[in-house]
Formats: sequence, structure tokens, C-alpha cells
Amino acid sequence: MDFQWYPGHMTKAKRAMQEDIRLVDLVIELLDARAPGSSRNPDIDTLAKGKARLVVLNKADLADESANRAWSDYLSGSGASVLCMDARLGNGKKKVQEGILKACEKKIERDRRRGILNRPVRAMVAGIPNVGKSTFINTLAGRASAKTGNKPGVTRGNQWIRLNKQVELLDTPGILWPKFEDPEAGLKLAWLGSIKEEILNTTGLATELIDFLQRSKPDCLAEHYGILPEAGAERILEQIAEARNCRMKGNEPDTERAAFLLLNDFRSNRLGRITLELPEGGKD
Repeated sequence: MDFQWYPGHMTKAKRAMQEDIRLVDLVIELLDARAPGSSRNPDIDTLAKGKARLVVLNKADLADESANRAWSDYLSGSGASVLCMDARLGNGKKKVQEGILKACEKKIERDRRRGILNRPVRAMVAGIPNVGKSTFINTLAGRASAKTGNKPGVTRGNQWIRLNKQVELLDTPGILWPKFEDPEAGLKLAWLGSIKEEILNTTGLATELIDFLQRSKPDCLAEHYGILPEAGAERILEQIAEARNCRMKGNEPDTERAAFLLLNDFRSNRLGRITLELPEGGKD
């Protein structure tokens, strides 16, 4: 499947980030814990060069716990500070605020030696669409400061949010990169909902997800939908349609509706905690 999607507003957003990066001390990059490698925008490494870095594995409650630990160890090895969080529930909120100050210890000490006191750390929050940046900011701020939504592209403009006397955050729109070198990365981001569904073949996306789940977590479909997992992906999609009473005229199974249902169930954790990939050297 082809997932090349780079609308004009993303080009504009990237330019804005290039201009704003000079204003911040720290870049907080949010990754989806279910696919940290695929959800890591390589452009951010270039944009954030020379800045302190904090990586947050968001939606960690939806990913496998052992995989979260493996990714934390792997990403920490590259020199970044790494934390796991569920921004929706606020789990890890205190650790994030502590992590921001720890990541900027050198900057804070440098300011102190220069006699600059009480200057807040300014941090840019970056990541791909639908990774939970606005929810992350609202959770830290304790109020609805940034727009949120369950579709990619809700945040279109940059905005500053003051958390307290110590920290200010800059929210940025989610950006993808112009071309996926690895088609599997695009596929995983589509499963996670980071690419607008209007441009996707939902039925094809669902059958690809079924194939993946049959290899990695074969019991989850049978347990959730009460179906026979031994069948092929297309037949399983028909079984899901039948199990959930998704019918077209003539009583035929509505596989397109079933595809939407499956993708929503996966994204909402109804199929269990699933990680789509492990670090290099791990099994997935």
C-alpha cells in the first residue's frame, strides 16, 4: 500500500518549527509506544540538533509492558532522556515535569552562573499527527490549553502554554516526513490513525492488520470476536462482519464496516495491549 501523504500545511508547519527552534531550550518528542520506531520523525533529529532532548513514549498503556521497557532502554542508549506516559489519564505527569528540568540541568546551571534567575525552561512539543501532543500538554497544564482530537491534523498553529514558573511549552502541529523509506512504517502509522483515513483503502488496511495479528497475537481476534482464526484475512473480515451484524442489502457481510470496526477496536485497546515493533535486535 502507498502511504505518501504530505499536505501543504505540513510544509508550512515544518518551516515554522525551523524558525521557532531557536526560541527553545528543549525538544520533547512524543512517540506512540506501540510503534516508537515508525512514529519517530527523522526530520526532528535535524531540527533539534544541539538542543536538549526528552522522548516520551505516549499511550504506553496500550503497548506491551515488556516492549515499553525494551524501547526505553534502546532510546536511552542514543543519549535521550526517555519516559513512558499515558497522557489521557495523566500517569507519569510528575515524572515528565521532573524530566524536563533534569534534561535542562546544564542550561539552568549556566543561567545561574550568569546571574539569570527564575527564567523558565522553554520546551517545544513535537511529534507526528495523532500521537497525543495536545492531550499531553493539557494534562501537564491541568486545563484545556491546546486543541485536542482523535484525528490527525487538529493542531494547525503554534501556541505557547505556561505550565508554571519553571516551564513553558510550545505546542506544534503534527508533521510527517515527505517519504516513507520503509513501507512497513507507513502501514503501522495508518493502523495507529496517524494518516487521514480519507486517503486509505480501509478494507486493505484491515486485512493487513489481520495478517499481522495472526502472526504476532493469534488469539486476540478469536477471543474478541468469537471467530475461527485459522481462516485467511479476507474470510476473517467477513466473520467479523457476521459476528458484529455488519450487513449490506441482500444480507451480505459488510466488510468495509467491519474493517472500520476492527481498526477502531485495535486503536482503542479492545484487542489488548499490542506493540507493533521492537528495537533492532528484538523480535516482532
